[in-house]
Amino acid sequence: MNKFNRYVSVISLFGLISLSGQNKEVIIEPIKVKDNIYMLKGQGGNIGLFIGEDSMFMIDDQFARLTPKILKVIKSITDKPVAYLINTHWHGDHTGGNENMSKEGAVIISHENVRKRMSVESVVRGKKKPASPKEALPVITFSKDMMVHFNCEDVLVSHVHNAHIDGDAHVYFTTSNVLHMGDTYFQGKFPYIDLSSGGSIDGYIAAIDKALIMTDDNTIIIPGHRGLSCRKELLSYKEMLET
Repeated sequence: MNKFNRYVSVISLFGLISLSGQNKEVIIEPIKVKDNIYMLKGQGGNIGLFIGEDSMFMIDDQFARLTPKILKVIKSITDKPVAYLINTHWHGDHTGGNENMSKEGAVIISHENVRKRMSVESVVRGKKKPASPKEALPVITFSKDMMVHFNCEDVLVSHVHNAHIDGDAHVYFTTSNVLHMGDTYFQGKFPYIDLSSGGSIDGYIAAIDKALIMTDDNTIIIPGHRGLSCRKELLSYKEMLET
């Protein structure tokens, strides 16, 4: 083996070791939002949990390989099963665990465009993404808005048009006054707008406007990425986007 080939082999080995280390170091951190609402941070989009008397309502599920860790953390919080899982959009860091959660008994809900995009091969940031297996696809879809009545809470699942993608949804817990915005809000950083999936800057700003209408100064906002937020920060975020 010549020096160049040895060099490439060593670099590849370090790359594999580094990737393996990154996977092992992922920690799923539970953050209590309200008495029965949690946010789970890990690797990928923030997960929302709403714990009812008999079962649980979940928002997004990160990557498939993290499902065992996610379930372990959930079981440390409650022994209730996940009855419903809502996908705020179709990207893999929010839907990667769908197949696993479906096998756990969760009924998956999303906007109709999420199911459509997951059902076919797609291209994200120049990389081909194969169609998702049947077990990972949402089984209940909506075109505009829908209301989920769960544990004495009316949960408004509201579609926002052509924002991060063309199938984004906000999930608003009307009694608890908590809003999960998915990737229509990247707290404290510039957003990623997926133009190839129907996203647009105008739609993104409109999504922020819709969220501002639903919220007040006491609303706790769960963004798609980073930490918990509030209406004041969201107003600042909108100003940044418009500028």
